[in-house]
Amino acid sequence: MKNANALIGILALLILLVLVRSFEASLFYDPLLEFFRKEDKTLPDYESFKLFLGIAFRYGINTLLSLGIIWLAFKDKAILRLAALLYLAFFVVLTALLFISLTDDTPNLMLIFYIRRFLIQPLLLLLFLPAFFYQKNKRNN
Repeated sequence: MKNANALIGILALLILLVLVRSFEASLFYDPLLEFFRKEDKTLPDYESFKLFLGIAFRYGINTLLSLGIIWLAFKDKAILRLAALLYLAFFVVLTALLFISLTDDTPNLMLIFYIRRFLIQPLLLLLFLPAFFYQKNKRNN
């Protein structure tokens, strides 16, 4: 029964991640959403602080949901602590790189696209789950 409850919880958290993605345009300030969908490749005007807050808020929501999934999958405080530290470190580094790239005289649009992608999508969860699973299995053998 414990596994069934964990699976239901993971499924619920995954649905919430999908809902964050579905309502991204109305929930978060991010003029780059529309920019990367268009053919025009001139960076739009944006408010740096507002963009930072929007990205930080979205990253925070995705991180909390992802940490919930990691907890339900492993129920290991050490793994959860490591994941939280990694999420924090990635946020600091990727946010700094994003804003440095945005303020460059000739911004590399592909670099901005992929850095932003890691910040606004739960891609780190897709990397961490198999890595933690592998590590846990290796430790148990």
